Amino acid sequence: MKILTTNFLTCAVKACKSSPASYPLHFQDAELEQADMEYNPAFLRNILPRIEWDALRVTATELGFTSLPAEKPDMSGVVVGPVAGERGEGEMDTGEERGAGEEEREKMLRELHRLLLETQVREGKMVCGNCGHEYKIKEGIANFLLPNHLV
Repeated sequence: MKILTTNFLTCAVKACKSSPASYPLHFQDAELEQADMEYNPAFLRNILPRIEWDALRVTATELGFTSLPAEKPDMSGVVVGPVAGERGEGEMDTGEERGAGEEEREKMLRELHRLLLETQVREGKMVCGNCGHEYKIKEGIANFLLPNHLV
């Protein structure tokens, strides 16, 4: 299960629907796996507005990724792709020479790509902060089926 997916999940127990403590789900005994993927800044630029940043920071911290900034990165004005043959495919450019700030943003985006797309939870469980229900993860697949008494 990719970390990106967990940013869109909440507890499925009926009693938790209105509780803010049911989101995000918290990992326990998580076994992580890294899978190399081609860096895709265009995808990051398009997905960032949909990500709940505070929940992602909670999840990342619980899994040991402590380098995320406190504020969601601002991607406005960032052009993604090759510019006048100067940069390789998929590299960012703002139309100006890269300064230290742009290099830092690029580094942060690569770390974000690593966390969201390359990091997967193979085994473990996600736990609701409201009711404590555990969703087991086995071979990268979370089981969200609820017993009848919780539906």
